[in-house]
Amino acid sequence: MSNAASPEPCCHLELGADGQVLRLRGDWTLARLPELQARLHALAIDPLQPLQLDASGLGALDSAGANHLLSHLERLGVPFPNLHLAGFSAQGLALLNLVAGRRGGVAPHSRRRGRRGLRQVVGWHAFDIARGTRSGLAFIGQTGQALGHLLRHPGLVRWRELFVQLEMVGLRALPIVMLMSYLIGVVFAYLLGIQMQKFSANHLVVDGVGIGIAREMAPLITAVLMAGRSGAAFTAHLGAMKVNQEIDAIVTLGLSPFQVLVLPRLFAIVLMLPLLTFVADVAGFVGAAHVAAWHLDIPTASFYDRLRDVLPLNTVLFGLEKTPVFAAAIALIACHSGFTVKRDARSVGLHTTATVVRSIVAVILIDAIFAVAYPEIEP
Repeated sequence: MSNAASPEPCCHLELGADGQVLRLRGDWTLARLPELQARLHALAIDPLQPLQLDASGLGALDSAGANHLLSHLERLGVPFPNLHLAGFSAQGLALLNLVAGRRGGVAPHSRRRGRRGLRQVVGWHAFDIARGTRSGLAFIGQTGQALGHLLRHPGLVRWRELFVQLEMVGLRALPIVMLMSYLIGVVFAYLLGIQMQKFSANHLVVDGVGIGIAREMAPLITAVLMAGRSGAAFTAHLGAMKVNQEIDAIVTLGLSPFQVLVLPRLFAIVLMLPLLTFVADVAGFVGAAHVAAWHLDIPTASFYDRLRDVLPLNTVLFGLEKTPVFAAAIALIACHSGFTVKRDARSVGLHTTATVVRSIVAVILIDAIFAVAYPEIEP
């Protein structure tokens, strides 16, 4: 539309009982920018009095017109949060909020968020949970679809990326897993030994430590470490790729981001977590054996002989069988959080924190389900 066909922009400042009212008329667009500047500079706005923007007569509004209006009012000492908006369409309000957000302003309605009622807060949180659940289920479905396609076409496996993730998730995590499991075994045996000494039953420390570490402590501690280490790394890496538009580039090349980014990480952590848990079992037993020899006068050879007698193989296997489920939950939560990052650094940090919390909660919940579903401990 040419300038001759578009309504000429104008604005009138009126004084009322409730303060100043700035009435906007015509089209406030880029094509009318010189006229807008002249109109706005002719206004005598008092920044100490309330100002209302009345858009009941406003025609077209684009980002240039909105930006010029807000910048002029800010120079006069009237920031966007102090404005009272009236007569704007939903599209016009959205445009003003967007421009103000880009300029560093705050939308007027955001000031009232702290005054929302309990029902509104609960409703918004319920809506967020429902939206996140729907997004998570869709992500799981897309991952399953990509996995099915990969099983039908094994030649599409990204071996290089898989081995890189195996090194990052497994080999580089060995020292911290061994150290933490050793210390857990030391503490567990020491505290249990204090109680068993009261009943002159030091030998039962081996029973409690063996079953406790193999069935619960080693799988749980290792999974929590992986949630904090690998889960956070997955989200941060994928989030940074999304901020830098690298995921968009992968899609542009005709590749599936699930096959390139998600499945290698999923395979790596599912393969490595059982191995790390087995290492954690051994490290925990070593720590417990050292405490038993030093504090409970149980020779190391006697400790391992009794451990072999009282610890059934099924208990060890039960602890290892849980870990692939832990690993899958951690990988899916972490990758989904990375894919839902917004294009700013703050969002990467928030999603990384959320990944660690959600992964740990998921691991504990899954462990509780296994404990209830398989409560018996075979002799």
